[in-house]
Amino acid sequence: MAKVAVIRTGGKQYKVIEGETLEIERLTAAPGTSTEFSDVLLLIDDADVKIGKPNVSGAKVTAEVLIHDRAPKVIAFKYRRREGYHRTVGHRQARTKVKIQKISFGK
Repeated sequence: MAKVAVIRTGGKQYKVIEGETLEIERLTAAPGTSTEFSDVLLLIDDADVKIGKPNVSGAKVTAEVLIHDRAPKVIAFKYRRREGYHRTVGHRQARTKVKIQKISFGK
């Protein structure tokens, strides 16, 4: 079984596995650079499970920043019946695609 971790970034929690790519909230790191997530909530390595209270001490997840982009547009349409009121607002969320390189346990 591969190493599995649950990290918190951008106000959300993500389950990550070494070698996978995922899209998270926008980071400040430049594409091509490496970044570390030290806010690790859970670590699983075969039979060894560590649960943080709230974080696992010394644990970190290293990831490579691949690209910055924006999610598809989401349309918010507001409407009040019989009042002649309607409004359309679009939103595109900024996101970063990262590739998980290494999950390391703390001592």
